[in-house]
Order: sequence, then C-alpha cells, then structure tokens
Amino acid sequence: MASTTKTSAPGTGAGELFKLEGKPSFGEAFPQAMQHVLAMLVGNITPPMLIAGTCGLSAADQTMLMQSAMIIGGLTTLVQLYPVFGFGMGLPSVMGVAFAYMPILTTIGMEYGISAIFGSQLVAAFASIFIGMFIGRIRRFFPPIVCGTVVLAIGLSLYSTAINYFGGGSAAQAAGTFGSGQFWILALVTLATTLACSLFGKGYIKVSGMLIGIGVGYVIALVMGGIVDFSAVAEAAIVSAPIPLHFGLEFHPDAILMMILMYIVQAVQTIGDVSSTAMGGFGRDASDTELGGAIKGQGICGMIGALIGGLPTDPFSQNVGLICTTKVVAKRVFLIVGAIMLIAGFCPKLMSLMATIPQPVLGGATITVFAAITLSGIQLISEQPLNYRNRMIVGISLALGVGIAGAPAILQFAPELVQNVFGSSLVVAFIAVFLLNLVVPEDNTEE
Repeated sequence: MASTTKTSAPGTGAGELFKLEGKPSFGEAFPQAMQHVLAMLVGNITPPMLIAGTCGLSAADQTMLMQSAMIIGGLTTLVQLYPVFGFGMGLPSVMGVAFAYMPILTTIGMEYGISAIFGSQLVAAFASIFIGMFIGRIRRFFPPIVCGTVVLAIGLSLYSTAINYFGGGSAAQAAGTFGSGQFWILALVTLATTLACSLFGKGYIKVSGMLIGIGVGYVIALVMGGIVDFSAVAEAAIVSAPIPLHFGLEFHPDAILMMILMYIVQAVQTIGDVSSTAMGGFGRDASDTELGGAIKGQGICGMIGALIGGLPTDPFSQNVGLICTTKVVAKRVFLIVGAIMLIAGFCPKLMSLMATIPQPVLGGATITVFAAITLSGIQLISEQPLNYRNRMIVGISLALGVGIAGAPAILQFAPELVQNVFGSSLVVAFIAVFLLNLVVPEDNTEE
C-alpha cells in the first residue's frame, strides 16, 4: 500500500522511527510519544472545561467530561492508526477534541444544554461517515477559498470566548469581579509566557509553549491565593470510568442541522491536516482512501463519544506540525500516544486537578490557539489568487456571518429554528461562501 513509503530524516539513515511500520525500541519511541502528548494535552482538555462552564456543569461532571475527552481522543488516535473496516486512514495522527467546534457547541449548550450537544453529535456523526464514503466526488466543492473562509470565521468567532475567560468567566461575572486586576495579570502573564516559548524557544520548549504558559500562570494564581480551589480534587476518585449516557441525549432539529454543517466543515479541515501529514511525513499526496478513512474514523468515534461524553475530535494541527518537522512516523510511537491518553482518561483525580486551572489562565493560553486558527484560514484563502471575485466572496461571506451574529435582533421575526441556526456566524459564513463559490463565474485572473 502507498502509505508504507519509508522516509528518513536527514542524517538518520533508515532509522526505525522514520518508517511507518518501523519497530523502534521503547526507549526511542517513548520520548517521541511524550512530545506529542505534551503538545496536545492542554488543547484536548480545554474545550470540555469551556463547555462545562457554558452549560453550568458541576465540578464532578466537568471532570467526567475531561476524562471522556482523553478517552475519545486516544480511541480516535488508535482507530486512525489501525483502520477497522475502512474506518481510519492508516497514517500517524494525534486526535483530540476540536476547538473548531466550540462556536457551535457553545451555541447549542447555551440554548438547550449539554444533552443536546451529544444528541446532535450522535446524529451528525452519520453525516461525517457519508462524507468520507464519497469524498472523491465532493472534494472539488471545497476549494481553499471555501475552506479558508470557514476556518477564518471559526477563529474570529472564538475571540469573544478567550476574552470572556481573560476576565474570569461567568463565575466572575456573577461574583462581580469580572475583569479585576488579578485576572488581567494572570491572563497577560500566561499569554506572554506562551508567546515567548513559541517564538524564542527550541525543541520541547517551543512545542510545549502553551503548557509552560499555563504552568507559569497557575503558579502565580497559587501565590495570589483565593483563586484556585482544590475541594473537588479531594473528592475525586483515583480510578474510574465515565458513565455511558450520563449526560443524556436530546434531539433538536436546529442543533442537529448546525452540528451537521460543522461536521462538513471539519471534514474539509481534516482533508488539509491529512494532506499535510502525507506530504510532510512521506513526501506524497494523501489518497482518497486515506482521506475518506480519516473522515469516517472521526464519524464513528464521534458517535461513540456522544454515548460516553466525548466531544467531537479532529487531527491536532500542532501534532501534524511535529510530524512534518521531525519526520517521526512509526506507528509504534503513536500507539504509545493513544495508550497514554486512554490511561489518563481513567484517572479522574488527575483530570480534576487540571480542572482547577483558573479561567484567566486558560484565556491567556487559548487566545494563541484561536489566533493560529484565524491565520490558518487566511493562509488557506491565499492559496487562490485574491482577485476581485475571490475577495468579494470572502468579504461578503464574513460580513454576513459576523454581521448577523453581532446583530441577532435582525432575525427576531424569523421562526425560532431559523433564528437558532442562522444566529451562528460560522453557519452563515459557511452557507454564504459555499453558495457564492458555486454561482459566481470563475475568474482566473491574477491578484
């Protein structure tokens, strides 16, 4: 099969780490695996923490949501690595709960609660499987101008979440301390540390900038006192498993429609991540079989996640970057990554400890992720000539999406279903750019 191509990093010869079916020793593979775990850890547990805050979940439920995120991330990583009946791509990848879903998950959670998130996820995951089955035929409908506009809209819609956490989140608003000086100090120090590591660091420090930034912010919060609460950690069990259907399932047509659109968008982003992995790790294009398998793998694991409390996943871009940089593609390395994630998911005391990270610290760290998502969208858009046609398609789509979300009263006379679906800037931007790209005549002139 094409995916068994052997690629060696410069100067390493035919090292086992650089072969897909290579068999490096545990001593060689484990440090590489831990590098990937450190790169994705905070990004995987932060979305469940944000959603728990949005839905007003208890500390115990927040811990369970984080456990499920680790378990479903580990499971999806292994399914992608070792395909089952065509579900999975057979290439190395590190999967985790996707920040890109946050705008839709937040909208559904605020309107209907956590059970509606998982109900819509269960139904929409079927759509992901169908997309994967027919990816060869529909791929042409999602050129960079469409994908980039959607990714850009995702990044823009996430900024308000980061700034809300800068100020202390909903709990601080209720307590009247939102935007206090302490919270600003925590957020800005975390942001500065994260940026310093990412911009000036090397090796592990560079790829773990977000983790280091949160660590520094957390220590400062402990020194300040009165911000970090360990009561939930003492009550958490050392070992336990998430309870299936603990959060329930609710099915609302508008929530399901929004989630289906998000799965379509995420499938497009997955195409980009898998293509980058194939090119960066193996020096070739990804096949339709690999792309379709990756999307179907996300779909089936999304269905499982809905049943155990695991939010939707996607390939983590920072880990794709690590693969492209290090050229380490041995399956054994990513088997260890998946195993570590699964083990962590069964340790609620560990997850509960992570849940004590103050919201301003999370805000200071995650704003760098949201900025990276936004710039990824700009980079995708720029892959096509920014002539008049493409500039207008992007501009009008973003104007409609951001504008309607900023003035929701414009939909006050529309049916409730329309208000809920089109109140999301992401949904509006996606529909607008998709339709405009289809109906506006092609223009191949230069910028």
